[in-house]
Parts: sequence; C-alpha cells; structure tokens
Amino acid sequence: MQFMVIERFRNRDARAIYRRFRDKGRGTPEGLVYVNSWIEANFDRCFQIMECDDVRLLQRWVAFWSDLIEFEIVPVAPSTATAQAIEPFL
Repeated sequence: MQFMVIERFRNRDARAIYRRFRDKGRGTPEGLVYVNSWIEANFDRCFQIMECDDVRLLQRWVAFWSDLIEFEIVPVAPSTATAQAIEPFL
C-alpha cells in the first residue's frame, strides 16, 4: 500500500533533518520503501510517497523522526488503479 506523507519541519529547520539523514540515514525499517519526495521551496514541508504492507513499519519510521517532524499520513492509490476500480459503476 502507498502513503502520501506530508512532513512539516519543526521550526522550518531543514538543516537538522538533513544532518540526521546524512549521519543516520533515512531510518526506514526493512519492508518500508521510500518511493520519492518533493520539498517546498521555503523548506516548510516535504511530500513523500512511502510504500509498505504493514503500517507498523510506517509507525516505527515516524517515531524515528517525530522530534524533528510533524506528520500527516494519507493512504493513496494510483489514479489508474482507481479508474479500474470504478469502471464497473460508470
């Protein structure tokens, strides 16, 4: 399953996040897959797609970063899969 993760950098401090990333890595447990990410120009938020079959893996990753980041996590599906799901009802 895929998740849109919206990260809000505490105090807009991207340097602290990139410092930890450089020193300790992404912090993802085995089975949680990073797909891609995008950062706002003002360093306020990061938008990521993460993928896993066990939500507890996502929770472990959130715990690793929760002192530096506030998270909003939304389960998402690709638009092509959604189109296939609703096709019988069109």
